[in-house]
Amino acid sequence: MAFLSRDGGSSDGVKMVIAIRNTTDLWRSNLPVPSPEGHKYHRGHTAILGANEFTGATRLAAEACSRIGSGLVSVLSETQAQVYRTALPPDIMVSERGLSALNRVNTILAGPGGCADDQAKMLLDSDPSVSLVVDADAIRLWPQLSGRDVIMTPHEGEFVRYFGHLDGDLLEQVGTASEQSGAVIVLKRPQTIIAAPDGRIIVNHSASRYLAKGGTGDVLAGMIAGFVAQGMKEIPAACAAVWMHSVASERIGPGLLPQDIIPLVRPLLHELLS
Repeated sequence: MAFLSRDGGSSDGVKMVIAIRNTTDLWRSNLPVPSPEGHKYHRGHTAILGANEFTGATRLAAEACSRIGSGLVSVLSETQAQVYRTALPPDIMVSERGLSALNRVNTILAGPGGCADDQAKMLLDSDPSVSLVVDADAIRLWPQLSGRDVIMTPHEGEFVRYFGHLDGDLLEQVGTASEQSGAVIVLKRPQTIIAAPDGRIIVNHSASRYLAKGGTGDVLAGMIAGFVAQGMKEIPAACAAVWMHSVASERIGPGLLPQDIIPLVRPLLHELLS
């Protein structure tokens, strides 16, 4: 698919922006498959900065991250650790001691449910070699994350709030924001747009209208983080998670709750890896 933008770059003042359709051919060969000799750390360790207030969002993200295959998932919270210990499945670890207390973290997810100043400081002080998935109001920190491997997952309101009103059509705007921030951007909308700093743009064309429900974005962020933890590069991880998230939503349809998506990850992975 090719989309014409409105602004310069060619002799006639029109620039061609190429957007590729998100299909399994783009990323299926990159899906992580555990080694028979591997252990949990080979599948990555995702640290999720637990929200102080909207703890349900963190829980959705953590369960999705674990289900997609992250070898370890830890939720960090000084104020709500007991809530998370009570409510989360037993495979997910909870700590109030911070990142320094965890072993071999290779991915951090921040933002689901909120990113207060204490979580923001933890994120900004983290090891620069650790990959980041940044959602919701944690996206406000993007100017301070330059040079890191980052995926940002705004919806359209958050995109405007944190990147402003950029020139051009929507594809150009997302591409510009990705180039400016140096991050892969996943703009959540009926046709989700995924943009890379190198100019690649992928559009996901399928999703159920019932996906427009609070909490579904937290599930998506957790899925992306879980793929990144297992070693997938940012663009394949984002594209695979968006595709699976949208296909799961279509299979559920009316009555969809965000947590309904998580059990469908397993049959979808079976189909993709068969």
